[in-house]
This record gives sequence, C-alpha cells and structure tokens, in this order.
Amino acid sequence: MPTVDPRVDAYIEKSADFAKPILNHIRKLVYRAYPDIEETMKWSFPHFVHKGTVCSMASFKQHCAFGFWKQSLLEKDVFPAEKTAMGSFGRITSVKDLPPDKMLIGLIRQAVELNEKGIKVAKRPAAKKALVTPKELTSALLKNKTAKATFDKFSPSHRNEYIAWIEEAKTAPTREKRLATTVEWLSEGKSKNWKYEKR
Repeated sequence: MPTVDPRVDAYIEKSADFAKPILNHIRKLVYRAYPDIEETMKWSFPHFVHKGTVCSMASFKQHCAFGFWKQSLLEKDVFPAEKTAMGSFGRITSVKDLPPDKMLIGLIRQAVELNEKGIKVAKRPAAKKALVTPKELTSALLKNKTAKATFDKFSPSHRNEYIAWIEEAKTAPTREKRLATTVEWLSEGKSKNWKYEKR
C-alpha cells in the first residue's frame, strides 16, 4: 500500500494548472516503480524516500522539476547535458518533456536499489581557498614572533577570520587600527572571535 502524505496532495492542489498533470504523472510512475515507497515534504516540496531520499518533484510558476538524489550514480546518457532548471531533466512544462515512462520507471528502480544497497554518492573534498595574507600583516608579524607563531599555528579558517577583518576595512585608519588589534590579540594567543568562545 502506498504511503501517501496529505501534504503532497495539498502541494499538488496549490500548484499551477499546467503543473498538476505533470506532478500527478510523476507520482503515479514513482508508485508503479516501487509501490512501497514513502512520500514526504522536505524543503517545502515533495520527496519520495526509501532508506534515504530517492527522488523529488517541485512546481514553479512556469515549469516543474523532477530530480534524483543520486543522479550521478545512475545511467548518465538519459539526462540532458545542459539543464536550465533544478532537477535531473531541466524545465518541465508538460508531461511530454519527461522521458518515456518505461525509462523513468527503470531509473526510479535503480535509485531505490542504490538506497537498498546503502551506496552513497562520494563527497567531493572541500576546496580550500588560498589565503592571501595582506603585505602589511605579514610585515607586522615578522616584527612580533609571538604573534607570528600564533598566526602560523591557527587553522586556515581562523587565519582567514583575521585576514577578512583587515581586508573589509573601508578606510586606511580603520585598517591600521584592525592590524594593530590583530597583532595584539595574536600576541595573547587569541583568535579573532575569542570574545565569543566558550571558556
């Protein structure tokens, strides 16, 4: 028996007239592919879940979207190379914009199987932004070994807090004042937000 969420019914009912047949069609296909799937609302639009998110659908003023949570692990040639909207298939303005039913059912079943097997999408390593230390801070730190030692041992995020604070100064006097405060606090082993840290 399908686990229907009345919030999804309400979502479809509130959608634009063009969107209702699209959303209802997607919903039927999802249940045809896997009758035991559950539906829920996340981030204010319908999601279909089984041991994790399988897919989701959404409606907007002039188009709908339908997407797979683990699209990168599904057959790649069925998805458009360039998308003009969120989701796996770009802007959907009618049922005709969706791939054939058989293909969609196959993709939904593949997505369910990935969740059944516990296969996850590999996370991309977070790109660390290169820190560009202002010249005047580098010069000031060279004159104060204690401050330099503190700055050097800080994590990139802690160093970045000081750098951003100095760079965001709108006037030269403010910048100089912040630079002096930075050196002072670093000499005392303090991070930029030391006042808010738990003691």
